[in-house]
Amino acid sequence: MERTILNNKYFLYITEFFSGMSVMAVELGASRLMAPYFSSSQIVWTVIIGVIMVAMALGNVWGGRIADKSPSPDKLYGRLLLASVWIALIPFAGRYLIGGISLLLAAFVTKNFLVWAALFSCLAVFAFPCVLLGTVTPSLVKYAVSSLDSNGKTVGELGALNTIGSIIGTFLPTFITIPSVGTAVTFLIFSGVLALISIVYFLSMRRHMVRCALTVLLIFVLGCTSSTYSFAFWEQDITLEDESIYNYLQVKESESSVILSTNVLFGVQSILRKDAKLTGMYYDYALAAPLMAGITRDNPGNILILGLGTGTFAKYCEEYFPGCQTEGVEIDEKIARLATEYFELPDSVQVSVYDGRAYLASSEKKYDVIMVDAYQDITIPFQMSSVEFFTEVSNHLTPNGVMVVNMNMKSSSENSINDYLCDTIGSVFKQVYTVPVEGGTNCEVFAFHNPDLLKTFENGRGSLKDEALFDMMKTVARRMERRETGDLLLTDDKAPVELLGMKVLDEIIADELDYYRELYLGEIF
Repeated sequence: MERTILNNKYFLYITEFFSGMSVMAVELGASRLMAPYFSSSQIVWTVIIGVIMVAMALGNVWGGRIADKSPSPDKLYGRLLLASVWIALIPFAGRYLIGGISLLLAAFVTKNFLVWAALFSCLAVFAFPCVLLGTVTPSLVKYAVSSLDSNGKTVGELGALNTIGSIIGTFLPTFITIPSVGTAVTFLIFSGVLALISIVYFLSMRRHMVRCALTVLLIFVLGCTSSTYSFAFWEQDITLEDESIYNYLQVKESESSVILSTNVLFGVQSILRKDAKLTGMYYDYALAAPLMAGITRDNPGNILILGLGTGTFAKYCEEYFPGCQTEGVEIDEKIARLATEYFELPDSVQVSVYDGRAYLASSEKKYDVIMVDAYQDITIPFQMSSVEFFTEVSNHLTPNGVMVVNMNMKSSSENSINDYLCDTIGSVFKQVYTVPVEGGTNCEVFAFHNPDLLKTFENGRGSLKDEALFDMMKTVARRMERRETGDLLLTDDKAPVELLGMKVLDEIIADELDYYRELYLGEIF
């Protein structure tokens, strides 16, 4: 009898279980594949979830109609085999599709670029296999239900197995496969599982042997090339490319510096200058905070950094203000490891792998300086941008303490994310000053309660012996502006940081690409 293997309900249940698991693995893998290009913000997650749910719904409808019109199990397991091939190819071909779609849209889209680029990329790369996987449940119901008296029980069991598989498919990639073997191999693992189920079926039927053999060969070849897999496929000088639970990690080393980035297109999360000079970036500007707090070589203090990265600011604090007790909080354990392995973070810096706000809530210690450097592109943790958070920071500062916040998306438009952050900070602190960083999109915000700290800064600046630091503090003093507080507040209850950040990102992209867009369109028309 041709359907012998399908008479065994356990095989049908296994098919349902692993198809549910694979859908969630694809969804988690989609977020990791797209994050280095589009960030891991709530906006990108919304696009991914929406596209996959729509694809699954279409698959359910299509699968139900196919099951009624042509209930051939060959077609179901053929679709599973095709889905396994597509999923195996996703990390290798998907990065080129994402890059190409983004470049094409950049020439035409001026608003909500992130949404459109993520949407079209997600549709092109992830929708099709999810439609195929969506056909599994209605097809299996056709084969598994043998009696109308037990059809409710059978459908319930299939639904439960799909849900349990989805749960495991959520936790397994996040906590085990992606941090251990990476996104590409994770796709190959779940592709291999789907392929194996299909191959077992076709072997039992003695059909489509060539198709099965080619699928195995493709997955094997891709597995052999996965060791050289790179998100930044156009780069030639990457020292390290890795993934953690939270981030894509890229370390690049040149003759003059070592740089950490958490995306492939732009941004520097940490930097080590091999010539030991200042970076010229926002880390240097933030060194004004210890001077405002009255920290000198003869008067060391306590410094806390929320969002340590690999410790650029901590390293400079240790160098220019020796004797200080510097603590760094970094939520990503792999980044904390890179700090000592590649970026020469001094052993004297106390590093805690923890969420910044949770760390503050669990501590009663007071600090002279607290630096908040936890914002990456538009991935701004809302819980570290609210009135409640900045109140917590204020409560952990000494009377002459200073908070310095690195805002990384400078904007000239009204009611931008920076305006919201500054107004929110101003609702907690009496004195708020901004210093835009020359040659970049960063802006440093200094907040404190004692107005005399500006005089302390002037006195400390004048006594500096290091010429490079003296010149940098002179730049800070020249560019510093008092910020008047408005009513644009972010709270734990309402903090639409992703939407606000996307508006600034559109502005930045428009400014950067205007020239190329005009050149490109001019050649076409």
